[in-house]
Amino acid sequence: MLILGIESSCDETSAAVVEDGRRILSNVVASQDEIHRPYGGVVPELASRQHLTQIGPVVDSALARAGIELDAIDAVAVTQGPGLIGSLLVGLSFAKSIAFARDVPLLAVDHLEGHIRAAYIESSEPIGHPALSLVVSGGHTSLFLMKEASSYELIGKTRDDAAGEAYDKVAKRLGLGYPGGPILDRLAALGDASAHSFTVSKFSDGSEDFSFSGLKSAVLRAIQKGPIERLREGEAPDERGDICDLAAAFQRTVVRTLLMRVERAAKRLRVRAIVVSGGVAANRELRVSFGELARRLEIPAIFPSLELSTDNAAMIAAAGYAKYQRKEFSDLGLEPDVELRLGEAGALRRSRRYL
Repeated sequence: MLILGIESSCDETSAAVVEDGRRILSNVVASQDEIHRPYGGVVPELASRQHLTQIGPVVDSALARAGIELDAIDAVAVTQGPGLIGSLLVGLSFAKSIAFARDVPLLAVDHLEGHIRAAYIESSEPIGHPALSLVVSGGHTSLFLMKEASSYELIGKTRDDAAGEAYDKVAKRLGLGYPGGPILDRLAALGDASAHSFTVSKFSDGSEDFSFSGLKSAVLRAIQKGPIERLREGEAPDERGDICDLAAAFQRTVVRTLLMRVERAAKRLRVRAIVVSGGVAANRELRVSFGELARRLEIPAIFPSLELSTDNAAMIAAAGYAKYQRKEFSDLGLEPDVELRLGEAGALRRSRRYL
């Protein structure tokens, strides 16, 4: 079965063709980093306009790289939410037009489920359940209990900034550019994390929720106190030990926050695996730390490849395949849902036509 996946929830326009939910025939991603870099973050209006320009050529390229025509597609999977409303509308409208024109099922996919399924695409061994799944990205930091492969119970989420959002805001304040995650990760490897002491957020109710706004504020206060200063244009950050130390301390605290919540939940729920996905899952220190945690708990830690960690349509097609098997089809009245949250949202609308 060939499924065309379309992803446009934020600032990447992506299309992919995936066979039987696992074999990636193509996965095309058009980045908008250069467009948003001058602003230090994603500008929603610019993102949606760029999606309009890119969506047609990106889908054509995905089909060409897969070596197939559009009439070979058995279904179309598309991100319904969460995400930016304008960006979601572009991908959703394009997917609905294909489903209508080719008379194939339309599959609405939650963006976070797509990130989780990315780990299943490449896993050489079956993932044991119950499992914990941590989705950590620029827009989301969520922890799910998966009693089985397609069962999601949301047990923790960010109460303010997502981890990736905190990375971008700190990088912007330091003049490091956008996106901030990869830059801070590289600089952190050159710095001394003990040079600054930041506190891991805790909640009195014992919740597994996350919070990064306090850490972000603490880092900004450290910058204001000096001697850390914003980079001047053209200055190489590798030559600034103060910035490298701050990056190392900031990253160490982010990773510790994630690690502590997941370890506590893993022990309490006696899970058989830990799945970590999302853009921040590409972070070097996070991968090393979670690998060490998994060895202590004597369970596997599963990560997608770096290519499938960031937003892409192959993960949407893979999640769509699982929905196709469960006959969870959507009708052409499907609308984007920016507030959709995996593990707590109601059932998606289904079309009787294909049941």
